[in-house]
Amino acid sequence: MAKYVMAIDQGTTSSRAILFDRDHQIAAVAQQEFKQYFPRSGWVEHDPEDIWRSVLETCREAMNKAGAAAADIAAIGITNQRETTLVWDRNTGEAIHKAIVWQDRRTADNCAAMKKAGHESEVRSRTGLLLDSYFSGTKVAWILDHVDGARERAERGELVFGTVDSFLIWRLTGGKRHVTDATNASRTLLYNIHKGTWDRELLSILNVHESMLPEVLDSAAAFGETEPELFGEEIPILGVAGDQQAASVGQACFEPGMIKSTYGTGCFALLNTGSQSVISRNRLLTTVLYQLDGKPTYALEGSIFVAGAAVQWLRDELGLIETAAETAELADRSDPNQDVYLVPAFTGMGAPYWDSAARGAMFGLSRGTGVPEFARAALEAVGYQTRDLLEAMRGDWGGGSLSDTVLRVDGGMVASDWLMQFLADILDAPVDRPTVLETTASGAAYLAGYKAGFYEEPKVFAERWNLDRRFAPQMSEKDRARKYEGWQDAISRTLVRDPGG
Repeated sequence: MAKYVMAIDQGTTSSRAILFDRDHQIAAVAQQEFKQYFPRSGWVEHDPEDIWRSVLETCREAMNKAGAAAADIAAIGITNQRETTLVWDRNTGEAIHKAIVWQDRRTADNCAAMKKAGHESEVRSRTGLLLDSYFSGTKVAWILDHVDGARERAERGELVFGTVDSFLIWRLTGGKRHVTDATNASRTLLYNIHKGTWDRELLSILNVHESMLPEVLDSAAAFGETEPELFGEEIPILGVAGDQQAASVGQACFEPGMIKSTYGTGCFALLNTGSQSVISRNRLLTTVLYQLDGKPTYALEGSIFVAGAAVQWLRDELGLIETAAETAELADRSDPNQDVYLVPAFTGMGAPYWDSAARGAMFGLSRGTGVPEFARAALEAVGYQTRDLLEAMRGDWGGGSLSDTVLRVDGGMVASDWLMQFLADILDAPVDRPTVLETTASGAAYLAGYKAGFYEEPKVFAERWNLDRRFAPQMSEKDRARKYEGWQDAISRTLVRDPGG
């Protein structure tokens, strides 16, 4: 009898493999970082072979740590950085260009031209998304337009497109399966979230060939089986979800109105809206949260491009800190009389502003500003941006104040008590941190295990969600209002475009 489900968590800066046992406890973890490429300002790329190699090696390492053979694994679940785009040869499986990462802004001008041509309302009504270079569709078109002979090869059926999940499934199954799930499909600008099909009119607008696209399945489905030589024998792949949707599943956000926010390289907040696909009045995204038995559950999503990446910037580019963990201690001893704001628009601003032309800025600097104030500003920016998102969500969802909200959080940054307390303070709402922080991998593992009969139904899984700590608001209303007003002023000075445009 199988002992584990293996989750592949392929992220923006690293790949991880985690084995979960029948009690949904972690039995083994392996992680491997890989190189980031920044060929031009605003461009971000990955080497597809780095992604594949890191996934394969971490899977084998996690299995070795647990002393597990392939027969001990009931299923594999995959969760992935979502909008990152790959195009590869249908016969060889070799990518024709580096993967264009979700953060990449090279197609911003293309998106602006399509908006000017009047396409955004149609795109939004069909996909729930905005016309932004964040999403996959314009990235595919860019590769086809900029790699010699790519369009001709696509027309001949020689090339395929996929997000990272599709690429990994292709490689794991030896090219036998070209598939994705509804959550990843819903992030491409090419998928009609209401009909549950690829949209031919959108394919025409974005100039992407239909023959390149993967088959779209439920989030818990038979995606294929791994090649025997990879792990000793075949292992079924039974669960797939984009990383933020997988985190929502891992947080057991199965009921409409529940909100989770993940804090990693970026920050992503999702509000479960049930069977209703709510079109935002505040420039949030409408997306598929998960799909089971052919029935989609929808969400409103706010995406922040830079959260933990701001801390990485302090460490790697400025050399102000040696480890990310130092920021909380520095913030704690910063001068409370200095209101320093970092607007981390390194690759533009995400929701609810969607200004791809904006770039980062700092405000409130004085002669006495030092490393502690920089550290605090980087952490506080995460809280301010989260409040922007939740204010917009509540407006779209139909009332209620932020104090009615309980925010479930996960991701690497939530280990910081300082940041979690600031979140609760600036939101004036409780923040709940679970005992299991690996919620993204947990969600992927649950979807695969549920399909395999290894785990029970969602209601039972939700009952087993455990709280580590609740952070309650402590900041005075006066300080909260003053600090947030300062943030809004900093944002207004940074944006290039009108946020309502």
